[in-house]
Amino acid sequence: MKVRFLILAILLFAQQSLFAQIYNVGERLNYRVAYKAKLIPNTEMATVVVQTTLDTIKGKPAYRVMGLGRTMSAFRWFFNLEDRYDIFVDTLTMRTERFESDLKEGDYTFRSYYNYDWQAMKVHTWAQSRNREPVTHTMNLTPQSMDPVSLYFNMRSIDASTLKEGESHNLEMVLEDTVKVLKFRLIGREIKRIPKRGKFKTIRLACTLGTSEGFSFTDGSEFSIWITDDKNKFPVMLESPIRVGSIRAYISDFEGLKYPLDSKVK
Repeated sequence: MKVRFLILAILLFAQQSLFAQIYNVGERLNYRVAYKAKLIPNTEMATVVVQTTLDTIKGKPAYRVMGLGRTMSAFRWFFNLEDRYDIFVDTLTMRTERFESDLKEGDYTFRSYYNYDWQAMKVHTWAQSRNREPVTHTMNLTPQSMDPVSLYFNMRSIDASTLKEGESHNLEMVLEDTVKVLKFRLIGREIKRIPKRGKFKTIRLACTLGTSEGFSFTDGSEFSIWITDDKNKFPVMLESPIRVGSIRAYISDFEGLKYPLDSKVK
């Protein structure tokens, strides 16, 4: 579950002040997900790809963002996970029109889609897991409501100069039949070493995911995300603690960036 959590977290980060840098057609980001503990070396277990293309939705031009996470071949014999997420974003309003997910873990499958009605401020969701009847819901939206993939891109354009260290901020995430709250705070700026990629100047955020009922967070634990301190603002590492060691996701390759990679330390 922590591997799936990290995959979702990668898709969760990447707002609203600089639309031009949110969705960049042709951008592709590749990540590796690894386990690390004190006496256990860094062990890569899964890969994640996030890429943006141009498509159509409801007869209108749309950005299509695909996120694909799956376990590496050496681990599939006992933990075969393959998750795919797609979102369609109106190129003019920059609002998500549709969200789709197709999740597979061994014999377990789960599919869902959300259709957004921004005029009525409603979202209609459909979800079905293996051997069960589909479940549908209609929920109210706020201007801050987003799907997990949209949140990923929206956080990429946050102006760090407007954030104060230690000050908490909230974002809302539509997830199946409920709205989750992502609480994040700025830790500061750091030089971060990324396995096999070298050092980057980064902005570090600490995040907690919980429910909307009085911020009763699921387990109280935080995960950290490091975003490049340049105009691209893409995540280079995420780390979540577990009972022994930690699960980490870090950038392994990228292409189609819109701006120069000024954050790379030579």
